[in-house]
Amino acid sequence: MKKIVLAFISAALLLPMLASASEEGTALDKANIDLNNTASLRRGAKYFVNYCSGCHSLRFESYQRLAKDLKLTKQEVYDNLMFSWGKKKEIGSYMTIAMPPESAAKWFGTAPPDLSVVSRSRGVDWLYTYLRGFYLDKSRPLGVNNIVFPKVGMPDVLWQLQGFQKASFKEVADKDGTKREVFEGFQPATKGSMTPDQYDQAVRDLVTFLAYVGEPGKLELHRVGVWVILFLVIFTALAYALKKEYWKDIH
Repeated sequence: MKKIVLAFISAALLLPMLASASEEGTALDKANIDLNNTASLRRGAKYFVNYCSGCHSLRFESYQRLAKDLKLTKQEVYDNLMFSWGKKKEIGSYMTIAMPPESAAKWFGTAPPDLSVVSRSRGVDWLYTYLRGFYLDKSRPLGVNNIVFPKVGMPDVLWQLQGFQKASFKEVADKDGTKREVFEGFQPATKGSMTPDQYDQAVRDLVTFLAYVGEPGKLELHRVGVWVILFLVIFTALAYALKKEYWKDIH
């Protein structure tokens, strides 16, 4: 049993190291999300269904749970978050997509993954940097590349909001003389419908929504946690008062 426990602990410690190693050389920006910001979650849900749900599903998230947690009515979900192409889904159905995996693999080289737990596997900072990290690259089939996911097969689906950007790199030599390119920064190539600050907030909203989808119960845990802490504070005060009453004659 002791060996099994040690193995689990070692695996838990190793996973973050592997994730970090896979992104070596890439500086991630802080997402600074707020899961308790319902307005941000609603905007993120809107961006997801408008720009992501054509290819990516959320097969572990139901529309009913979404309505409850984001404080939306059933009709608001039907009107703003359900795209059913002629036939409405039931409110209890999950956020799946109509695109066949075989067709997706043919068009993009691989089927776009389900994003239900992407915030947990990649991290919110990675997602935030990734969605802001597309740049023009004529050598790529879709004309864009990404600083945190080189040779990515996904198109820049948010280009209308951000506009296209160019990336500049400089060549550096390692201690052993090996030369490699290091990212320096972005320059705007075309103008989007949003300012840079507005686009950063839009991406933050989308990442906030994906973080919520990765662990929907966390919102409820936050709400319950406040009452648990309040109970513990009151209980501690009462317990201390009771202790003083029991021991006053001894001391």
